Amino acid sequence: MGFLEDFQASVETLPAMLHKNYSLMRELDKSLQGVQLENEQRCQQEIEDIKHGLESGSITTYEPAKLKFSDEAIEEQKHCVRIADEKVALATQTYDLVDAHIQQLDQYMRKLEELRLEKEAVAAAAAAAADTAVAATSAAPAGAGSLRSAAADPAPKTGRAGERSRGGRKKAKVPTEMPTEMPMEQPAIDLELPVDPNEPTYCFCNQVSYGEMVACDNPDCKIEWFHFGCVGLKEQPRGKWYCLSCSAFQKKRKGR
Repeated sequence: MGFLEDFQASVETLPAMLHKNYSLMRELDKSLQGVQLENEQRCQQEIEDIKHGLESGSITTYEPAKLKFSDEAIEEQKHCVRIADEKVALATQTYDLVDAHIQQLDQYMRKLEELRLEKEAVAAAAAAAADTAVAATSAAPAGAGSLRSAAADPAPKTGRAGERSRGGRKKAKVPTEMPTEMPMEQPAIDLELPVDPNEPTYCFCNQVSYGEMVACDNPDCKIEWFHFGCVGLKEQPRGKWYCLSCSAFQKKRKGR
């Protein structure tokens, strides 16, 4: 960030330089007003003298040298022009000074924006790499710990945050004793088994946790966890998955 320090050092001298230029312009303006006043008085007096000479006959129209302002009056007018030119030059210099600092500020702002975009790109790349690593871990075989037993964790709602992977997918629920051969399709099961009143229920079937389960990716889903067979799933879905209720709600909201 050295360029910021350079710009700050440059800007810190600007007020003093502006104050100096403005002070000089005020002095020039005051000097110009004084010379102009003297010149106006001199010219007015010379005009009166010429009029008086014409009226008295001491000056005739055939004497053009006597019908013009004196060299002193003309020199005063030239001096006024020089002071005015100097004041304009100083004002132009002050304008260029401020404009140069504005352009320099624009350059530093562009550099800051480039640094911000560069940092965002690095952060995005790091996040993508982390998501890829987590996704690879989540896709590991059941023996590597990617599936959890329903008996070992009977209440998935109490650990929702812990069940999510970095990409938002929940880990599947499996029974304590895995069958030797999984069926190709698991139809919805309506169990009429005695249920512990303290054990939470899930899914559209309002049954306890059993077998493989999937969680809705809508954080506001009222049911949250569903049995594979009840929602027509054979394997863990890839990407985000929403239950029928949440999916219909999102489609309705997008259609507005």
